[in-house]
Amino acid sequence: MVSAAAATAFLQRHGWRDARRTALPGDASARRYERLRLGERRALLMLAPPDDTAANFMAIAGLLHGAGLSVPAILAAEPDQGMLVVEDFGDGTYTALLDGGAEALPLYQLAVDALIHLHRAFVATDDTAPLPDLPVFDAERFLQQTMLFCESDLPAAFGPVEAAVSDSFRRAWETALSQAMSVPRSLLLRDFHAGNLFHLAGRPSVRACGLIDFQDAGIGPVTYDLVSLLQDARRDIADDVAAACLERYSAAFPDIDRAAFAASYAVLAAQRHVRVIAIFSRLARQGKPGYLDHLPRLWRLLDLALQHPALAQVAAWFEVNLPRQGRGEI
Repeated sequence: MVSAAAATAFLQRHGWRDARRTALPGDASARRYERLRLGERRALLMLAPPDDTAANFMAIAGLLHGAGLSVPAILAAEPDQGMLVVEDFGDGTYTALLDGGAEALPLYQLAVDALIHLHRAFVATDDTAPLPDLPVFDAERFLQQTMLFCESDLPAAFGPVEAAVSDSFRRAWETALSQAMSVPRSLLLRDFHAGNLFHLAGRPSVRACGLIDFQDAGIGPVTYDLVSLLQDARRDIADDVAAACLERYSAAFPDIDRAAFAASYAVLAAQRHVRVIAIFSRLARQGKPGYLDHLPRLWRLLDLALQHPALAQVAAWFEVNLPRQGRGEI
């Protein structure tokens, strides 16, 4: 992680030496953020681990900006050192607005419109590779993520998992995930939810939706970010809001088969919830018990997703190996 001395030197090199610095609350990542104030100037300092996070953020920001979407402008950068100064979108996150009583439907419709805009701008096919440097989220990659639940979460709660149980878990997901891939692919932002979205008053059309936390983007099914948005791990979303947003998206892409779309949406919802259950459980074991508050919601959303026929084998696995009464140990 970037040291305090390195961060201070970085700010000095880029004209922010005398800025007032205020640390912002962290999330599930290893990144740290500070709000910078220097006279009338406002910005955020982003400090990332020594990997490709900062460079990825810059690259994806360029793609999204080029597509006509709102992302933080890069004001200073040393990506090899994991340090950026970026535009500060302020405090108008969807989370803050919704918690303050803002009407949900217009905000979520705006976010869906941003996804529609993005998915029209970037279409990935087997014949073309418009974004060749990004990871591809195919059935195998999703399966690897899902196996985290069986390989780390269950053993932590109940002890070693028998090979036959793990193998049946894998086979069930292989069947389901093969169906999830039958929709178009586009740029997949991965953490497209209320905590990472801003309402930017005064910006036109989809640019009123500000985007952050997209450095782990890849290429994948268009349904995934809709799941991230409308089946949020951290907050409840009214059924009528989610249904209206899904219909809004489907109406924008009438050529997408509705049945294939519904199957992909359900499978990737289940996949995401299982993965996040594993992640939040691990964070709780590491001394962050607040993540346990979200597990009942995630289990509920998982149960709803498992009702889709595409997930019949996965649903059967849970019924045999982890019925509802045993989930309190996770």
